Amino acid sequence: MTTLDLGPATTTLAELVRSVDDDQLTAPTPCEEYAVGDLLDHIGGLALAFTGAARRQPVPGSENGGTGDASRLEPGWRDRIAADLAELAEAWRDPAAYDGIASAGGVEMPGDIAAAVALNEVVVHGWDLATALGQPYAPAEQDVAACLTFARPFSTPETAAERGTAFGQVQPVPADADPLTELLALLGRRA
Repeated sequence: MTTLDLGPATTTLAELVRSVDDDQLTAPTPCEEYAVGDLLDHIGGLALAFTGAARRQPVPGSENGGTGDASRLEPGWRDRIAADLAELAEAWRDPAAYDGIASAGGVEMPGDIAAAVALNEVVVHGWDLATALGQPYAPAEQDVAACLTFARPFSTPETAAERGTAFGQVQPVPADADPLTELLALLGRRA
């Protein structure tokens, strides 16, 4: 079984999280429903939820999930979210995390799919946060490739009904688009 190394993506996202100034918390993000603070709360929640999914146990603090509410950001949130992202990567290093059924955010899925969803969340929300902060973003090529493998099957006209509300409408992708631009377009973002 192939395991995913979430370490590079979570490290990059943790660095972005730590770089956020308090005056940026209300800035808009590419996620229309989230300001930066809301996105940060979502990132913190998804880190806990997918750590619990990998370990097949609830993680304290994950009961609110990653709904995105900046009012829940407590003092020290930068370090907490960064530590939770590191723990997320560590949890998915265990090959047992990929066996059986995992649950995150009340959704059950095979372990290997949960890992792919977790990586996708980290990579794409890393771009969202970097864009909102006006910072460069260059995820690892292998992470983008893994995310594309996850995203392509449900990004066709035939699978539009399966997408639900978790992703925006697929955007046009230029023929010469780089892999990150393609990934973002498949998930409803305009790079």
